[in-house]
Amino acid sequence: MAKRKRIHNIERMLKEGYGSGVGKEYKPWIKIQDVPSLGRVTRVKGMKTNRQHELLSDMERNYFYILEFSDKVIDIREQYPLLPIEDTILISEELGIKHPKNPETGENIVMTTDFLITIGTEDGSKELARTIKAKDDLLNKRIIEKFEIERVFWQRRNIDWGIVTEQEINKVLAHNISFTQAYKDISKVDSFCELEAVEIKDLIYEFLRRILDSEKSMRAICLQFDEDMSLEKGSSLSIFKYLIINKIIEINMYEKININKNITILKVKNDELKKVEDI
Repeated sequence: MAKRKRIHNIERMLKEGYGSGVGKEYKPWIKIQDVPSLGRVTRVKGMKTNRQHELLSDMERNYFYILEFSDKVIDIREQYPLLPIEDTILISEELGIKHPKNPETGENIVMTTDFLITIGTEDGSKELARTIKAKDDLLNKRIIEKFEIERVFWQRRNIDWGIVTEQEINKVLAHNISFTQAYKDISKVDSFCELEAVEIKDLIYEFLRRILDSEKSMRAICLQFDEDMSLEKGSSLSIFKYLIINKIIEINMYEKININKNITILKVKNDELKKVEDI
C-alpha cells in the first residue's frame, strides 16, 4: 500500500509538470514552500529562462547568479529530480547505502540534484549536474553516501556531475551580478516604461559618453545626469546596471561595486552595443 501511494504521489507530481520541461516551462521538483525549515531561501527571476527560480540556500543563490552571467550557460534547472525513483533505490542497494527516506513516514523519497545546467559547446549543447554543499559538510559520512548515489545516477546517464563548495563560488562576483541582474531589459524599468525606444537609446549613449574616462564617483555622475536630463532620481543608475549586465561595458566584477567611488570602465564592447539598437 505504501509503495502504491508513493508511486501515485510521484505520478501526480509528474502529471502536474514538476521536474519536467525546459527553459521557462521547467517546474522544479522542490519549491520554497515545501522546505520551510531550510532558513534562507530565495526566489529569483531568471534572465535566461524568464521564470522564477527556487533557490534553497545562499550558496545556491550565489551559484545561480554566476550561472546567469556566464555566456556558456543556456538553461538552468534547479531542484532536479532523480527519476525514476527505482533507479536510485537500486543504486543504493548495489552500494549498500540506505536510500534517503521521509523521516515521518519512513518511505523512500525522490532525490534531487541542485542544478542541471545546459551549456553550449562547439559540438552542440551539453548537460552538467552540480550539487552545492559547504566544504565542512563533506566530512559528514551520511552526506557523502547520498552523494555517491547521486554520482552513480548521473554517471549511468553519461552526464558530468560534481560538487561545488563555497571555495568555487566568488561571493563578490555573485553580489555584483545580483546588483545588476534585474536590469537586463531596461525598457521594463519603471523610469523608462513610458519613454519611446529612441529616447532610451539616446539616454544610454549619452550616459555612456559621460562615464568614459571620468574621474568622478558613479554616484556623482548619476546625480548630475538625472538632473540634466530631467529624469527621476536613480534612472541613470539603472542605465549603469543595464550596461553591466548586458556586458556592453566591462568593469572589474571581482571588486565589489561601490557607486560612491570612481569605477573604471575597462572596455566598451562594440559588438554588444547592438543590444541598445534592439531596444
